[in-house]
Amino acid sequence: MEAEADVVIVGAGISGLATSLGLHRLGIRSLVLESSDSLRTTGFALTTWTNAWKALDALGLADSLRQQHVTLDGNVISSRITGVQTSEMPFKAKGKHGDHEVRCVKRKLLLDGLANELPSGTIRFSSKVVSVDESGYFKLVHLADGTILKAKVLVGCDGVNSVVAKWLGFKPPAFTGRSAIRGCATFKSSHGFDPMFMQYFGNGIRSGAVPCDDANVYWYITWTPSSQEKELEENPAQLKQYMLSKLGKIPDKVKAVVGNTELDAFISSPLRYRHPWELLWGNISKGNACVAGDALHPMTPDIGQGGCCALEDSVVLARCLGEALLKNSGGERKDKEGEEGKEEYERIEMGLNKYANERRWRSFDLISTSYVVGFLQGSNGKFMNFFRDKCLSPILAGLRLKKADFDCGKLSIS
Repeated sequence: MEAEADVVIVGAGISGLATSLGLHRLGIRSLVLESSDSLRTTGFALTTWTNAWKALDALGLADSLRQQHVTLDGNVISSRITGVQTSEMPFKAKGKHGDHEVRCVKRKLLLDGLANELPSGTIRFSSKVVSVDESGYFKLVHLADGTILKAKVLVGCDGVNSVVAKWLGFKPPAFTGRSAIRGCATFKSSHGFDPMFMQYFGNGIRSGAVPCDDANVYWYITWTPSSQEKELEENPAQLKQYMLSKLGKIPDKVKAVVGNTELDAFISSPLRYRHPWELLWGNISKGNACVAGDALHPMTPDIGQGGCCALEDSVVLARCLGEALLKNSGGERKDKEGEEGKEEYERIEMGLNKYANERRWRSFDLISTSYVVGFLQGSNGKFMNFFRDKCLSPILAGLRLKKADFDCGKLSIS
Protein backbone atom coordinates (compact mmCIF):
# COMPACT_ATOMS: atom_id res chain seq x y z
CA MET A 1 0.00 0.00 0.00
CA GLU A 2 1.29 3.46 -0.87
CA ALA A 3 0.18 6.77 0.63
CA GLU A 4 1.31 10.41 0.34
CA ALA A 5 2.07 13.01 3.00
CA ASP A 6 3.68 16.44 2.78
CA VAL A 7 5.73 16.10 5.98
CA VAL A 8 6.49 12.74 7.62
CA ILE A 9 8.04 12.84 11.09
CA VAL A 10 9.49 9.59 12.44
CA GLY A 11 9.14 9.29 16.21
CA ALA A 12 6.51 10.63 18.64
CA GLY A 13 8.95 11.72 21.34
CA ILE A 14 9.60 15.27 22.47
CA SER A 15 11.22 16.50 19.25
CA GLY A 16 8.77 14.70 16.95
CA LEU A 17 5.62 15.96 18.65
CA ALA A 18 7.02 19.46 19.19
CA THR A 19 8.05 19.75 15.52
CA SER A 20 4.61 18.60 14.44
CA LEU A 21 2.98 21.14 16.78
CA GLY A 22 5.24 23.93 15.50
CA LEU A 23 4.21 23.12 11.92
CA HIS A 24 0.55 22.91 12.97
CA ARG A 25 0.76 26.40 14.49
CA LEU A 26 1.93 27.60 11.06
CA GLY A 27 -0.91 25.81 9.27
CA ILE A 28 1.16 22.89 7.96
CA ARG A 29 -0.13 19.36 8.42
CA SER A 30 2.29 16.54 9.23
CA LEU A 31 2.11 12.82 9.90
CA VAL A 32 3.97 11.47 12.95
CA LEU A 33 4.95 7.79 12.89
CA GLU A 34 5.47 6.04 16.23
CA SER A 35 6.66 2.43 16.43
CA SER A 36 5.01 1.83 19.84
CA ASP A 37 1.28 1.44 20.37
CA SER A 38 1.18 4.51 22.67
CA LEU A 39 3.29 7.50 23.72
CA ARG A 40 6.47 6.40 25.49
CA THR A 41 7.31 8.10 28.79
CA THR A 42 10.68 6.43 29.43
CA GLY A 43 12.75 8.63 31.72
CA PHE A 44 9.76 9.79 33.83
CA ALA A 45 10.76 13.48 34.03
CA LEU A 46 13.24 16.03 32.71
CA THR A 47 14.68 19.27 34.02
CA THR A 48 13.41 22.03 31.78
CA TRP A 49 15.80 24.98 31.80
CA THR A 50 15.25 28.54 30.58
CA ASN A 51 15.90 27.69 26.92
CA ALA A 52 13.23 24.98 27.00
CA TRP A 53 10.63 27.41 28.37
CA LYS A 54 11.46 29.85 25.56
CA ALA A 55 10.71 27.05 23.09
CA LEU A 56 7.54 25.98 24.90
CA ASP A 57 6.36 29.60 24.90
CA ALA A 58 6.90 29.71 21.14
CA LEU A 59 4.83 26.51 20.78
CA GLY A 60 2.04 27.88 22.99
CA LEU A 61 2.31 25.12 25.60
CA ALA A 62 4.35 26.71 28.39
CA ASP A 63 1.59 28.19 30.57
CA SER A 64 -0.32 24.93 31.08
CA LEU A 65 2.88 23.12 32.08
CA ARG A 66 3.91 25.94 34.42
CA GLN A 67 0.67 25.47 36.35
CA GLN A 68 1.42 21.78 36.93
CA HIS A 69 5.06 22.03 38.10
CA VAL A 70 6.87 23.90 40.85
CA THR A 71 9.50 26.53 40.04
CA LEU A 72 12.94 25.52 41.31
CA ASP A 73 14.75 28.15 43.40
CA GLY A 74 18.28 26.89 42.99
CA ASN A 75 20.89 24.14 42.87
CA VAL A 76 22.54 22.58 45.96
CA ILE A 77 25.61 20.37 45.51
CA SER A 78 26.98 18.15 48.29
CA SER A 79 29.68 15.50 48.64
CA ARG A 80 28.38 11.97 48.99
CA ILE A 81 31.68 11.09 50.69
CA THR A 82 31.60 13.66 53.52
CA GLY A 83 27.98 14.76 53.37
CA VAL A 84 29.16 18.38 53.34
CA GLN A 85 27.51 20.92 51.04
CA THR A 86 30.08 22.17 48.51
CA SER A 87 28.10 24.85 46.68
CA GLU A 88 24.71 26.50 46.36
CA MET A 89 23.54 28.59 43.45
CA PRO A 90 20.19 30.37 43.14
CA PHE A 91 18.37 30.34 39.82
CA LYS A 92 17.23 33.94 40.33
CA ALA A 93 20.10 35.32 38.26
CA LYS A 94 19.19 37.29 35.17
CA GLY A 95 20.68 36.08 31.88
CA LYS A 96 21.15 37.67 28.46
CA HIS A 97 17.66 36.52 27.50
CA GLY A 98 15.80 37.49 30.69
CA ASP A 99 15.15 35.80 34.00
CA HIS A 100 16.07 32.16 34.40
CA GLU A 101 13.24 29.65 34.76
CA VAL A 102 13.81 26.06 35.85
CA ARG A 103 11.33 23.27 36.61
CA CYS A 104 11.33 19.48 36.58
CA VAL A 105 8.58 18.46 34.17
CA LYS A 106 6.93 15.05 34.15
CA ARG A 107 7.54 13.55 30.74
CA LYS A 108 4.01 12.17 30.42
CA LEU A 109 2.47 15.59 30.98
CA LEU A 110 4.79 17.13 28.39
CA LEU A 111 4.10 14.47 25.75
CA ASP A 112 0.35 14.45 26.43
CA GLY A 113 0.29 18.24 26.28
CA LEU A 114 2.02 18.26 22.90
CA ALA A 115 -0.13 15.43 21.51
CA ASN A 116 -3.41 16.96 22.69
CA GLU A 117 -2.70 20.15 20.72
CA LEU A 118 -2.35 18.22 17.45
CA PRO A 119 -5.24 17.53 15.05
CA SER A 120 -6.83 14.10 15.31
CA GLY A 121 -5.05 11.51 13.20
CA THR A 122 -1.67 13.28 13.24
CA ILE A 123 0.03 10.46 15.20
CA ARG A 124 0.03 7.00 13.68
CA PHE A 125 0.97 4.37 16.26
CA SER A 126 2.41 0.87 15.65
CA SER A 127 4.20 2.25 12.59
CA LYS A 128 7.80 1.07 12.62
CA VAL A 129 10.04 2.51 9.90
CA VAL A 130 12.42 -0.11 8.49
CA SER A 131 14.08 1.74 5.60
CA VAL A 132 14.19 4.93 3.55
CA ASP A 133 14.85 5.49 -0.14
CA GLU A 134 14.15 8.10 -2.82
CA SER A 135 11.92 8.57 -5.84
CA GLY A 136 12.41 11.83 -7.70
CA TYR A 137 11.68 14.73 -5.36
CA PHE A 138 10.13 12.46 -2.73
CA LYS A 139 11.37 10.25 0.11
CA LEU A 140 9.86 6.77 0.28
CA VAL A 141 9.39 5.65 3.89
CA HIS A 142 8.96 1.89 4.21
CA LEU A 143 7.06 0.57 7.23
CA ALA A 144 7.23 -2.88 8.80
CA ASP A 145 3.62 -3.61 7.75
CA GLY A 146 4.51 -3.10 4.08
CA THR A 147 3.11 0.42 3.77
CA ILE A 148 5.16 2.90 1.73
CA LEU A 149 4.74 6.60 2.51
CA LYS A 150 5.69 9.13 -0.16
CA ALA A 151 6.90 12.29 1.59
CA LYS A 152 7.89 15.76 0.41
CA VAL A 153 9.80 16.20 3.68
CA LEU A 154 11.20 13.54 6.00
CA VAL A 155 12.18 14.44 9.57
CA GLY A 156 13.92 11.84 11.74
CA CYS A 157 13.06 12.28 15.41
CA ASP A 158 13.53 8.57 16.06
CA GLY A 159 16.05 8.68 18.88
CA VAL A 160 19.49 7.19 19.40
CA ASN A 161 18.80 4.25 17.06
CA SER A 162 17.51 6.51 14.30
CA VAL A 163 16.84 4.94 10.91
CA VAL A 164 16.88 8.40 9.31
CA ALA A 165 20.23 9.34 10.91
CA LYS A 166 21.68 6.11 9.54
CA TRP A 167 20.34 6.96 6.07
CA LEU A 168 21.99 10.40 6.36
CA GLY A 169 25.32 8.69 7.11
CA PHE A 170 25.65 9.12 10.87
CA LYS A 171 27.33 6.36 12.86
CA PRO A 172 25.50 4.78 15.84
CA PRO A 173 26.01 6.81 19.05
CA ALA A 174 28.99 5.77 21.18
CA PHE A 175 28.73 4.26 24.66
CA THR A 176 30.32 6.28 27.47
CA GLY A 177 30.84 3.29 29.77
CA ARG A 178 28.49 4.87 32.31
CA SER A 179 24.90 3.92 33.10
CA ALA A 180 22.01 5.86 34.59
CA ILE A 181 19.05 4.86 36.69
CA ARG A 182 16.14 7.27 36.54
CA GLY A 183 13.02 7.07 38.64
CA CYS A 184 10.10 9.00 40.07
CA ALA A 185 8.69 8.58 43.58
CA THR A 186 5.05 9.50 44.21
CA PHE A 187 4.01 10.45 47.75
CA LYS A 188 0.46 10.13 49.07
CA SER A 189 0.81 13.50 50.77
CA SER A 190 3.31 16.33 50.34
CA HIS A 191 6.93 15.15 50.13
CA GLY A 192 8.18 18.15 52.13
CA PHE A 193 11.20 19.02 49.97
CA ASP A 194 12.14 22.61 49.22
CA PRO A 195 12.00 23.48 45.49
CA MET A 196 15.71 22.86 44.97
CA PHE A 197 17.78 20.77 42.55
CA MET A 198 19.74 18.54 44.96
CA GLN A 199 22.94 16.88 43.66
CA TYR A 200 25.52 14.58 45.26
CA PHE A 201 28.95 13.64 43.86
CA GLY A 202 31.92 11.53 44.85
CA ASN A 203 33.87 8.31 44.19
CA GLY A 204 32.62 8.04 40.62
CA ILE A 205 28.93 8.18 41.49
CA ARG A 206 26.61 11.08 40.71
CA SER A 207 23.06 11.29 42.03
CA GLY A 208 20.31 13.83 42.45
CA ALA A 209 16.70 14.47 43.40
CA VAL A 210 14.36 17.15 42.05
CA PRO A 211 10.73 17.82 43.04
CA CYS A 212 8.29 18.05 40.13
CA ASP A 213 5.32 19.17 42.20
CA ASP A 214 4.03 18.66 45.77
CA ALA A 215 3.68 14.88 45.41
CA ASN A 216 6.33 13.72 42.92
CA VAL A 217 10.13 13.68 43.15
CA TYR A 218 12.33 12.73 40.20
CA TRP A 219 15.69 11.12 41.01
CA TYR A 220 18.68 9.70 39.16
CA ILE A 221 21.98 7.91 39.75
CA THR A 222 24.83 7.63 37.24
CA TRP A 223 27.88 5.43 37.68
CA THR A 224 30.31 3.21 35.80
CA PRO A 225 29.07 -0.35 36.34
CA SER A 226 31.27 -3.42 36.48
CA SER A 227 30.25 -6.46 34.44
CA GLN A 228 28.75 -7.97 37.60
CA GLU A 229 26.74 -4.80 38.27
CA LYS A 230 25.43 -4.81 34.70
CA GLU A 231 23.81 -8.18 35.39
CA LEU A 232 21.78 -6.57 38.19
CA GLU A 233 19.94 -4.49 35.60
CA GLU A 234 17.89 -7.59 34.78
CA ASN A 235 16.57 -7.71 38.37
CA PRO A 236 14.95 -4.41 39.44
CA ALA A 237 14.54 -5.41 43.10
CA GLN A 238 18.22 -6.35 43.50
CA LEU A 239 19.32 -3.30 41.52
CA LYS A 240 17.29 -1.01 43.77
CA GLN A 241 18.82 -2.45 46.94
CA TYR A 242 22.30 -2.27 45.46
CA MET A 243 21.84 1.37 44.52
CA LEU A 244 20.55 2.22 48.01
CA SER A 245 23.79 0.79 49.41
CA LYS A 246 25.85 2.96 47.03
CA LEU A 247 24.24 6.34 47.74
CA GLY A 248 26.79 7.31 50.38
CA LYS A 249 26.36 10.13 52.89
CA ILE A 250 23.25 11.78 51.57
CA PRO A 251 20.25 12.80 53.72
CA ASP A 252 17.97 9.96 54.85
CA LYS A 253 15.06 11.92 53.40
CA VAL A 254 16.63 11.71 49.93
CA LYS A 255 17.48 8.01 50.37
CA ALA A 256 13.83 7.45 51.24
CA VAL A 257 12.83 8.86 47.84
CA VAL A 258 14.72 6.01 46.14
CA GLY A 259 13.49 3.49 48.72
CA ASN A 260 9.84 4.49 48.22
CA THR A 261 9.97 4.21 44.44
CA GLU A 262 7.93 1.35 42.97
CA LEU A 263 9.85 -1.24 40.92
CA ASP A 264 8.05 -0.20 37.73
CA ALA A 265 8.80 3.48 38.34
CA PHE A 266 12.53 3.44 37.56
CA ILE A 267 14.64 2.31 34.63
CA SER A 268 18.32 1.64 34.01
CA SER A 269 20.06 2.35 30.71
CA PRO A 270 23.59 2.87 29.36
CA LEU A 271 24.57 6.45 28.53
CA ARG A 272 25.34 7.15 24.89
CA TYR A 273 26.40 10.24 22.96
CA ARG A 274 27.32 11.30 19.46
CA HIS A 275 30.95 12.28 18.96
CA PRO A 276 30.55 16.05 18.58
CA TRP A 277 32.94 16.31 15.64
CA GLU A 278 30.55 14.14 13.60
CA LEU A 279 28.18 17.12 13.55
CA LEU A 280 30.81 19.33 11.94
CA TRP A 281 31.13 17.28 8.77
CA GLY A 282 28.04 15.04 8.95
CA ASN A 283 24.74 15.53 7.12
CA ILE A 284 22.24 17.01 9.58
CA SER A 285 20.14 17.45 6.46
CA LYS A 286 20.39 16.12 2.92
CA GLY A 287 17.94 17.15 0.23
CA ASN A 288 14.48 17.02 1.79
CA ALA A 289 15.44 14.94 4.87
CA CYS A 290 16.89 15.89 8.26
CA VAL A 291 17.18 14.77 11.89
CA ALA A 292 16.32 16.44 15.20
CA GLY A 293 16.36 15.62 18.91
CA ASP A 294 18.26 12.52 20.04
CA ALA A 295 18.54 11.39 16.43
CA LEU A 296 20.75 14.44 15.89
CA HIS A 297 22.50 15.10 19.19
CA PRO A 298 22.32 12.23 21.70
CA MET A 299 24.17 13.52 24.76
CA THR A 300 24.84 12.53 28.35
CA PRO A 301 22.39 13.94 30.93
CA ASP A 302 25.02 15.83 32.91
CA ILE A 303 23.79 19.37 32.14
CA GLY A 304 20.16 18.34 31.62
CA GLN A 305 19.96 19.65 28.06
CA GLY A 306 18.90 16.65 25.91
CA GLY A 307 15.16 17.32 25.99
CA CYS A 308 15.63 21.10 26.15
CA CYS A 309 17.78 21.07 23.03
CA ALA A 310 15.18 18.90 21.28
CA LEU A 311 12.54 21.56 21.95
CA GLU A 312 14.86 24.20 20.50
CA ASP A 313 15.34 22.03 17.39
CA SER A 314 11.59 21.78 16.91
CA VAL A 315 10.95 25.52 16.89
CA VAL A 316 13.86 26.26 14.55
CA LEU A 317 12.94 23.39 12.22
CA ALA A 318 9.26 24.32 12.06
CA ARG A 319 10.20 27.93 11.31
CA CYS A 320 12.65 26.97 8.54
CA LEU A 321 10.22 24.48 7.00
CA GLY A 322 7.40 26.99 7.23
CA GLU A 323 9.45 29.53 5.27
CA ALA A 324 10.03 26.90 2.57
CA LEU A 325 6.54 25.43 2.33
CA LEU A 326 4.54 28.63 2.68
CA LYS A 327 6.60 30.75 0.30
CA ASN A 328 4.05 30.70 -2.51
CA SER A 329 1.82 33.74 -2.97
CA GLY A 330 -0.95 34.05 -0.42
CA GLY A 331 0.72 31.52 1.84
CA GLU A 332 -0.81 28.62 -0.08
CA ARG A 333 1.21 25.58 -1.01
CA LYS A 334 1.02 24.18 -4.54
CA ASP A 335 1.27 20.54 -5.33
CA LYS A 336 2.35 20.13 -8.93
CA GLU A 337 4.73 17.88 -10.79
CA GLY A 338 7.61 19.05 -12.96
CA GLU A 339 9.06 22.53 -12.57
CA GLU A 340 6.84 23.42 -9.59
CA GLY A 341 7.94 20.22 -7.85
CA LYS A 342 11.59 21.03 -8.47
CA GLU A 343 11.21 24.58 -7.14
CA GLU A 344 9.49 23.36 -3.98
CA TYR A 345 12.15 20.67 -3.45
CA GLU A 346 14.87 23.32 -3.75
CA ARG A 347 13.09 25.59 -1.25
CA ILE A 348 12.74 22.69 1.18
CA GLU A 349 16.43 21.81 0.73
CA MET A 350 17.43 25.44 1.43
CA GLY A 351 15.15 25.55 4.48
CA LEU A 352 16.62 22.36 5.93
CA ASN A 353 20.16 23.59 5.23
CA LYS A 354 19.33 26.75 7.15
CA TYR A 355 18.04 24.64 10.04
CA ALA A 356 21.17 22.45 9.98
CA ASN A 357 23.50 25.44 10.02
CA GLU A 358 21.58 27.03 12.88
CA ARG A 359 21.70 23.88 15.01
CA ARG A 360 25.15 22.49 14.20
CA TRP A 361 27.31 24.52 16.62
CA ARG A 362 24.65 24.67 19.33
CA SER A 363 24.44 20.86 19.31
CA PHE A 364 28.24 20.55 19.20
CA ASP A 365 28.54 22.85 22.21
CA LEU A 366 25.95 21.05 24.35
CA ILE A 367 27.22 17.53 23.58
CA SER A 368 30.82 18.55 24.37
CA THR A 369 29.97 20.46 27.54
CA SER A 370 27.76 17.67 28.84
CA TYR A 371 30.43 15.04 28.27
CA VAL A 372 33.16 17.07 29.99
CA VAL A 373 30.93 17.94 32.97
CA GLY A 374 29.96 14.28 33.34
CA PHE A 375 33.59 13.21 33.19
CA LEU A 376 34.61 15.70 35.89
CA GLN A 377 31.64 15.02 38.16
CA GLY A 378 31.95 11.25 37.80
CA SER A 379 35.73 11.04 38.22
CA ASN A 380 37.22 9.10 41.11
CA GLY A 381 40.29 9.48 43.31
CA LYS A 382 41.20 11.58 46.35
CA PHE A 383 42.70 14.46 44.40
CA MET A 384 39.78 14.65 41.98
CA ASN A 385 37.24 14.50 44.81
CA PHE A 386 39.04 17.34 46.64
CA PHE A 387 39.50 19.46 43.50
CA ARG A 388 35.89 19.03 42.43
CA ASP A 389 34.44 19.79 45.88
CA LYS A 390 36.68 22.80 46.61
CA CYS A 391 37.09 24.39 43.18
CA LEU A 392 34.88 22.94 40.44
CA SER A 393 31.43 22.68 42.05
CA PRO A 394 30.37 26.33 41.61
CA ILE A 395 31.92 26.49 38.13
CA LEU A 396 30.11 23.36 36.93
CA ALA A 397 26.85 24.53 38.47
CA GLY A 398 27.22 27.88 36.70
CA LEU A 399 27.74 26.14 33.37
CA ARG A 400 24.19 24.79 33.52
CA LEU A 401 22.73 28.28 33.71
CA LYS A 402 25.11 29.59 31.08
CA LYS A 403 24.15 26.90 28.53
CA ALA A 404 20.46 27.40 29.33
CA ASP A 405 20.69 31.13 28.61
CA PHE A 406 19.57 30.73 25.00
CA ASP A 407 16.54 31.75 22.97
CA CYS A 408 15.63 29.74 19.85
CA GLY A 409 13.29 32.51 18.71
CA LYS A 410 9.63 32.63 17.75
CA LEU A 411 7.74 30.54 15.21
CA SER A 412 6.77 33.56 13.13
CA ILE A 413 7.97 33.62 9.52
CA SER A 414 9.56 36.75 8.11
